[in-house]
Amino acid sequence: MGYSKQCCSLFSLVLLLVACVNGEDPYRFYTWKVTYGDIFPLGVKQQGILINGQFPGPQIDSVTNDNLIINVFNNLDEPFLISWNGALQRRNSWQDGVYGTNCPIPPGKNYTYVLQVKDQIGSYFYFPSLGLHKAAGGYGGFKIVSRPLIPVPFDPPSGDITILAGDWYKSSHRDLRAILDSGKSLPYPDGLIINGGNSAVFTVDQGKTYRLRISNVGISTSINFRIQNHKLKLVEVEGTHTIQNYYDSIDIHLGQTYSVLVTADQPPKDYYIVASSRFTSKVFTASSILHYSNSKQKASGPLPAGPPPDFDWSLQQARTIRTNLTASGPRPNPQGTYHYGSINITRTIRLKNSAPTINGKLRYAVNSVSFVPADTPLKLADYFNIEGVFSLGSIPDKPTEGPGHLTTSVMAADFRGFAEIVFENTESYLQSWHIDGHSFFVVGMNKGQWSEASRGSYNLNDAVHRCSVQVFPKTWTAVYMPLDNVGMWNVRSQNWARQYLGQQFYLRVYSPVRSTRDENLIPSNALKCGKAVGH
Repeated sequence: MGYSKQCCSLFSLVLLLVACVNGEDPYRFYTWKVTYGDIFPLGVKQQGILINGQFPGPQIDSVTNDNLIINVFNNLDEPFLISWNGALQRRNSWQDGVYGTNCPIPPGKNYTYVLQVKDQIGSYFYFPSLGLHKAAGGYGGFKIVSRPLIPVPFDPPSGDITILAGDWYKSSHRDLRAILDSGKSLPYPDGLIINGGNSAVFTVDQGKTYRLRISNVGISTSINFRIQNHKLKLVEVEGTHTIQNYYDSIDIHLGQTYSVLVTADQPPKDYYIVASSRFTSKVFTASSILHYSNSKQKASGPLPAGPPPDFDWSLQQARTIRTNLTASGPRPNPQGTYHYGSINITRTIRLKNSAPTINGKLRYAVNSVSFVPADTPLKLADYFNIEGVFSLGSIPDKPTEGPGHLTTSVMAADFRGFAEIVFENTESYLQSWHIDGHSFFVVGMNKGQWSEASRGSYNLNDAVHRCSVQVFPKTWTAVYMPLDNVGMWNVRSQNWARQYLGQQFYLRVYSPVRSTRDENLIPSNALKCGKAVGH
């Protein structure tokens, strides 16, 4: 991470001076150089994606409402994009960093992202979104802390530690992509890693409490996280302060981030930190060390055992994760007179995943539609009224029984609606879903087939508010989501093979007013590609 003085390419000096005089929200400047480099995550030399020579990449440390200016130089031999998993782009899908909204950064070129973490707090991560780049690295932590005057529902910790854990393949991202392009599914990963390997050491002082922000940055596997002889006190999930339950271990599904407090209250020695795969026939394990600063004894004994390998245990744990209604968010009293349980639903959207064979090859689909990227980012096509790129209504808002088919699927949605979205999983594989640009209330999850009667079991009081959610096999998960962010937003599987082979679509949240109050103007540095060239 490094501060850059190249801001003048984005803003005139006069505007910056005015911003300073008027006390505008602070700016943070970063210059990132993306390269290939040698890494050894599982003890074998591989070509990884580095940012400023680092794997994982540099952390983004920000405060609510900060403006982030991130100048990314692509020194790879192929196009590149970075997305911000859960750090919402308010009124600004132009900066979302997925192919449906942005042209890729060509090799040897740069692009400057202009983000504002408007009215946000919490723990997230960024990652490369094109192809299978995520399997080669290029990801890093992204934290947003509360402004000094906003109360936080726990005492300030003595330290703040980012843990990026997930599955890893010894095969290159190109080889993994070739497997998928051939119509085959990916094999199990070769292992798990924590912060780029299996040798991380986190030093703590005895008697003090630390905040751990733990993300599952893998591409295919749920994990369980635990620390030998220590309790995990859950305090935040993807921007929401939670009821502060204690756990021996926590399941973290693909794309999710959990924030826990850990007190170094054990005898002074070293202790194992463990991440293990969930629901895989072979259990993969990564370990690192919690080192007491006054320790003279290495970690010993067996690695702490994980929970039983069944979905019921994980489902029951997920139901205990709820919002702390007495806590402030990025602003004081975020509940106010607004409460999700008292708002009328304007639309119900049911999404069913499947794995059809189309043209003799494995694909993944939503409501029988397998997404195919267009030659032009959908956001640009929408803005410039370019025909022939996508059609609204190209994906139905409820499951169909027909065979799977390919198309560039876009669903229309009205700004300021309030949607009930039901994810229905009839497969035997655990799903993990994410919606860019939005957070949602996880009001229910249960076994079997969803029906209108299922609403009787919804939590309409303190459901957790987040941006990624799991759907267990043969179950459903229901969320309530305000359609409060105009733009073209990616709805996707967090399993990257499924996303790559079509288990995604775009939600076009539209306002006929076309006001800058609702959505930012197209950036002056926006890259043009496909049919948008020349516009």
